[in-house]
Amino acid sequence: MNTPVAEYVEWLVSHSMLHQLRTRARTYAGQARLWLHPYAESRPRIACAMSSVWFTAYPGAVITAPGDSVLRTLGSDALWRALSSIGIQAVHPGPTKLAGGLTGQTFTPSIDGNFDRIGLGIDARFGTEEEFVAMSRMAAAHNAVVIDDVIPSHTGKGADFRLAEMNYGDYPGLYHMVEIKPDDWSILPDVPEGRDAVNLPPKIVDALKEKCYIVGQLQRVIFFEPGIKETDWSATPPVVGVDGVPRRWVYLHYFKEGQPSLNWLDPTFAAQQLIIGDALHCLDVLGARGIRLDANGFLGIERRPHGNAWSESHPLSITSNQLLGGAIRKAGGFSFQELNLTVDDIAAMSKGGADLSYDFITRPAYQHALLTGDTEFLRLMLKTVHQYGIDPGSLIHALQNHDELTLELVHFWTLHANTTFTFQGQTWPGNILREHIRETMYERLSGEHAPYNLRFVTNGVSCTTASIITAALNIRELDSMTEQDKENIQQIHLLLAMYNALQPGVFAISGWDLVGALPLPIAKVEERMADGDTRWIHRGAYDLTGENPDAAVSGEGIPKTIALYGPLPEQLANPNSFASQLKHLLSVREAYKIASSKQIAIPDVTSPSLLVMVHELPAGKGTQVTALNFSASTVDELILLPGVASGPVVDMLAESVVGDLEELGTLRISLDGYRGVSLRIVSALPGAIVDEDDER
Repeated sequence: MNTPVAEYVEWLVSHSMLHQLRTRARTYAGQARLWLHPYAESRPRIACAMSSVWFTAYPGAVITAPGDSVLRTLGSDALWRALSSIGIQAVHPGPTKLAGGLTGQTFTPSIDGNFDRIGLGIDARFGTEEEFVAMSRMAAAHNAVVIDDVIPSHTGKGADFRLAEMNYGDYPGLYHMVEIKPDDWSILPDVPEGRDAVNLPPKIVDALKEKCYIVGQLQRVIFFEPGIKETDWSATPPVVGVDGVPRRWVYLHYFKEGQPSLNWLDPTFAAQQLIIGDALHCLDVLGARGIRLDANGFLGIERRPHGNAWSESHPLSITSNQLLGGAIRKAGGFSFQELNLTVDDIAAMSKGGADLSYDFITRPAYQHALLTGDTEFLRLMLKTVHQYGIDPGSLIHALQNHDELTLELVHFWTLHANTTFTFQGQTWPGNILREHIRETMYERLSGEHAPYNLRFVTNGVSCTTASIITAALNIRELDSMTEQDKENIQQIHLLLAMYNALQPGVFAISGWDLVGALPLPIAKVEERMADGDTRWIHRGAYDLTGENPDAAVSGEGIPKTIALYGPLPEQLANPNSFASQLKHLLSVREAYKIASSKQIAIPDVTSPSLLVMVHELPAGKGTQVTALNFSASTVDELILLPGVASGPVVDMLAESVVGDLEELGTLRISLDGYRGVSLRIVSALPGAIVDEDDER
C-alpha cells in the first residue's frame, strides 16, 4: 500500500466497530463474572418481572427542554417523575448509537432512523455517552431499567463496510458479499453518478445465481419499491482494494441499500464478534439492562436447487439467536426480539434465544377488531398463540411503535399459505384469508376513507394509534374534529390500552400514544419520503414534559405533531385525562400482578364485538377476566367459564362488587360501546374467607 492508502486504512480500522469490539473482548477473558447467571434457556417471566410496563421513545421525535439533548431529556427528573407516577418501569429510547454511512472520511446521516449502525459511540445528535449512563441511573432511581438496541442482521456503510469493499483482512467475512470476476462485470448495471451502489433487477440476480455467485432471489422483498428496490441485492462500482486491485462486489441487504447484511456463518466469525460485543457494550458501558434484537430472523440464507433461496425460518437464525440471547443473559441482561415472521418462527426462536417477543401475532388483529367491530380474527390469533405453545406472558403487547402498522401477516403468506383456517363460517386457505384481511384493513384505514394515513410500500399502513381510531370512527378530516370526537378517540385509545395491558406479559406504550399524536400532513415530511418511506408521517415530534412549548420541530428537524392529550404534567393534573386513566389502569394491573398471570381461556362469544380473556392470577388472588367491546353498540351477554370456582365478582377498576359467578360458571358481561372491564372472581369455596377488600 502507498502511504496515503495505508493512512486511510489505519483511520478506517480505528473507526471500525469490529476492531474496537475485538479489543474490548479481551477484558472478559478469564474473568468470573460471565458465569454468575443462567443463560441456556429463555427466561421470559424473569424479564417481565424486572419490568412489565415500557415507555418506547423515538429519539428523533423527542422535543427537548431548551438547550438539552434528547438523552438528557429522557433522563430528566421531571420526565421520570411523570413516567414513574403513571407506572412506567422501563424506557426504550430507540437506537442512539452512531449510524449512517461513510464517504472517504466524511460521515453521512442515517437512512433508517439509526438502524444502520456504524459505531459504538452515541450519535452527537442525541447526546453523549455520559448522558446515556445518567439516563440509566435516573431510571434505576425510579425502579426502572433502560432497554437498548443491537441490530444482528446488518450495519450501515461505515468503516467496517468500506474496509470490506477494500478487501482488507477478514472484513469481507463480516458481510454477505461476493466478489464478481472482471469477465462478468458486463452482467452488472453501471452505478449512477453520485451513488455507491445500484440495486439489481430480478433478471440479473437470476443470472448471477446461474453463474454460482449468489444464492438468488429471496423469499420476499421487504421494502419492495419499483425502480428503487426490486431485489435484496445491490452491486458496488469498482473499488480499489488495499492490494491495488479494483473489485466489484454484490452484497445482500434485506432492508435498504445502505444496510448491508451480516454473514453469520463465515469462518472468521466476525459477525458474532461484532454483534455480541455490541450487546455487551450496551450492558456494561451504557448501563442498559435489556436489549432489543432488531430483524433477528434474517441471519440464515441458503441456496436451493429450484425457486427462491431459503431466507426465512432458517435454522441458522435460531442458532445465532441462541448464541446472542445466551451471551446477554450471561452478562445479567435480557433481550427481546421484534420478529415479524410466522408464529412457528416466533415459537422456535424463543427457545434459548430472546427472552421476550414483540406481539406481531395479535397486533394487526386487534386493530382489525376495532376497524370492523368484529373480534373473530383477533380470537383466532389469540388461540393460535396457545396452539404453538407460546406463553402470552413472553409477549410484548404494544400500541404504536416507530414502524408502520404491519399487514404482512407472514404466518398466512409463506409457511401456511395452503393451510385451512375457519373464519366467518367458512374455510379459507391461509393466503386467501390473508388477502381478505389486508383488503379490509387497507380499505378502512387509508385511501379516500382516511387520506391522512398512507400505505407503506407493500408492508402495511403508516399511521398513529389515534389515526387508526379516527378511521374506525369514519372521521375523514382531522382538522374538523369536534370535542366529542376527541373524547371518543381517548375512550377508544384506553380500550386498546386495556387490551394490551390486561393480559400476561409486557405492556408497551410510545410517546406518540402518551400525547395522543396525529399523523403529520404529508407536505411537512414530503422531502423525507422521497425514497417511498411514508413512515415519517407517523413519527411527528412530541414534547412529553411541556418544557418547550414554542418548539415547532425536534432537534432532528421533525415537525411537531398535533397532540390531542398534551404534555404529561398537564394530563396528570386532570383525573379525566388519558394519562391519568392509564395510571389507574396500570396501578390495578400492578396490584394484582396481571402481567404475571396465566391465560387459561379465550371464550367463544355471541356478540361479534366482544372479546373475553380469562387469567389465573398469581398468589391465589383468584381469576381475572378482561372483557372488551370493540364497537359502538351495547353488549349484554352470558359467558360460560367452566372450571372457574364460583364466588363474588369484583370490578377491579371501579373497586366494587358487581355480582356473583354462579355455580354453573355463568358470568354476565354488560358493556357500553367501546368500553372494557377488568373483573376478578374471588373464590368462595366452602369454608373460604372473603377478604374485606374483595367486598368494596
